[in-house]
Amino acid sequence: MSAEETHQASAEVAARVERRWATIAVIIVVMMALLAAFAGIHRATMPQPRVETIDPARIHLSGEFVEGNLGSVLEANGTVTVRAIGQQYSFTPACIVVPADTPITLRATSADVVHGILIQATNVNTMLVPGYISEQLMRFTRIGDYLMPCQEFCSFGHEGMWGKVKVIDKAEFADRAKGGGRLSCVGQ
Repeated sequence: MSAEETHQASAEVAARVERRWATIAVIIVVMMALLAAFAGIHRATMPQPRVETIDPARIHLSGEFVEGNLGSVLEANGTVTVRAIGQQYSFTPACIVVPADTPITLRATSADVVHGILIQATNVNTMLVPGYISEQLMRFTRIGDYLMPCQEFCSFGHEGMWGKVKVIDKAEFADRAKGGGRLSCVGQ
């Protein structure tokens, strides 16, 4: 085989390999676009479809996040709504009580800087940004205590910003909720 024939054969092999890699790259890009579209349709990505704002300087004074309105409440339709505030260097309430096997909506905001709620051993992970209300849907299948650290660095003292989620039996939660008001871990 002559040098020119060898060169021609090498060029054909290189062209085939390049076409294969280009095809693989296009397939990967298309798959990623389809996965992003699927996640967006099923509300599995941020940003939230509805943006709610709030004045962080007034959250303690009136409205949804006044102190008497924080914690867990059993809604008329059987779901649970939890309202919480993140502030340097604590969550209010520090311990949230929720029932097992129940749809739960976490509504939270920040009073000062960016914080994050991460409930360990779950897929709950959301940012709390001053001026915005974060809403996270969740459901717990196991009874027990879950740690809830702040997962966004919020300044010195961040490492001590921990909360807890206490998941109790659904019947016990309903019994405790009969008295009305907000439920918390206080007195347990």
